[in-house]
Amino acid sequence: MIHIVFNESELELMKQVIEIDATLSGEIVQIKDDFAVGPLQALDTEEGWQARLEWWRTLLQGSVQGDSHVGTFDDRETVKQLKARLDENPGEELWIWMAQNQHDVTGYFWLMPQFREYQGRIMVLYLNNLPFINEKGHIFYPSWLNEIQPKEFIKAKKLSRPVTLSEFEIDPDEWRKISGENALVRILEGGKKIIGKEENFYDNEILKNLTGEWQKATRVLSNTLHRMKIKTGDVFIMWRMKVLISQGKIDVTGDVNKGWKDFDVRQVGAKQVEVISEENSVVG
Repeated sequence: MIHIVFNESELELMKQVIEIDATLSGEIVQIKDDFAVGPLQALDTEEGWQARLEWWRTLLQGSVQGDSHVGTFDDRETVKQLKARLDENPGEELWIWMAQNQHDVTGYFWLMPQFREYQGRIMVLYLNNLPFINEKGHIFYPSWLNEIQPKEFIKAKKLSRPVTLSEFEIDPDEWRKISGENALVRILEGGKKIIGKEENFYDNEILKNLTGEWQKATRVLSNTLHRMKIKTGDVFIMWRMKVLISQGKIDVTGDVNKGWKDFDVRQVGAKQVEVISEENSVVG
């Protein structure tokens, strides 16, 4: 079997799971793009794919990865290699692991049109609305696979089932719908229902983590990612922070065009408040 995951942290997680249960032994492959954000139109064409890469390149400027990170992987090539494996080994199965979040589900939708011919050999494990036991022994409902203890996957594997013929008809249509809407942000509304949102969807999450004091932009980024309920990646959040700065909605000091650590941010108006307070003290 070949295991498909959608987050880098899950590569190591699945290795630990396989160490516990050898019946799950197999290659672990990650689909790396985050189809929950960014343009999706015509991704089956070279023009559409390059437009998406260019969008990511813009967002990655000044990041730790740098815009040179764009093009270092190609999920289309990953799919091509997976299909070759399935063709070479008629007994091989593909197991798609996903949790209840838009990142995993949009990745699943992107895969579906490309594996229709392998119906019966494509398994899915969608761990949505399922209770698990955390490290403290409490029941919880995970949104991400990496929130689940490796030993808990042993019972999770019993949920594996083939993607049905009906799903191979309906899910590619859902992907075409999502792509056609071409919203820049997508969230999961329950089940496998993805809905589009405006690109400013996460802006309030950033703004409410600002204070009247200067903070490193990376600290605001970290706090935002940690506290937000509907998660997205650091690259997208930092891009939105820079947009808010350009719109005058965030005060900034330092060089935004350099690295993420090269500028500080705070609430708009904080400086004016300080000046007024100083003037009042002089008058007094």
